[in-house]
Amino acid sequence: MKHSYREMPESMRGTFGDFSRSFGFCWKEFVMSVPSPMFLVTTYKPNGQPNACMQSWATFTSANYGQGFYAILASVNKSGHLYGSLKENPSAVINFMSADFHSACMATIQNNQYEADEITASGLTADPAEWVNAPMVRECFMNLECEYLWEKEIVSGDDHVMICMEVIGVHMDDDYLADKTGDRGILYNIHYPVNPENVRKTAHDYAGVLMKKIDVGEY
Repeated sequence: MKHSYREMPESMRGTFGDFSRSFGFCWKEFVMSVPSPMFLVTTYKPNGQPNACMQSWATFTSANYGQGFYAILASVNKSGHLYGSLKENPSAVINFMSADFHSACMATIQNNQYEADEITASGLTADPAEWVNAPMVRECFMNLECEYLWEKEIVSGDDHVMICMEVIGVHMDDDYLADKTGDRGILYNIHYPVNPENVRKTAHDYAGVLMKKIDVGEY
């Protein structure tokens, strides 16, 4: 049996701030709860200090007849350090962490003072990128050096923008050259999964990993 929802279910009304704009997210986000890759974006703030911003709600794609590889960040806050840094210096590194370093990367959310080195303040190591003007996180197993290309509001007047960055080059640890899945592979953000037929007062975000399930063969 399938359940269909176009309007917010009655069971969600009055819960978690009525789910109408809970933490800036639509109620559909919690019902559909589609996992998205999780990573740390690092830049230099205008004062020269490293900035670190946890991100998800993103995808990666090729374009220009396969000549380029691009990251699409679908939800960047216009009032945040990441957005301000990219407007000043159009360079960034996308850092993929394993579960071992998830807590340290999440700590950057608290260590986000403008005058702080947000990477080292969270117990991580900042190394200069090789091809762009941005720091990268040594402890992360994969670092994508990127250049800002464009931005667009999904809805006119929104306080967040979608940003496209071109991936210029990549650094990968030895153990991840052939496989980035499994327990120590790329993490996915599983955002507040909610059963609209049985809403609980306590809800949690989760981080998950990708496991191979079906061998679809060669192509």
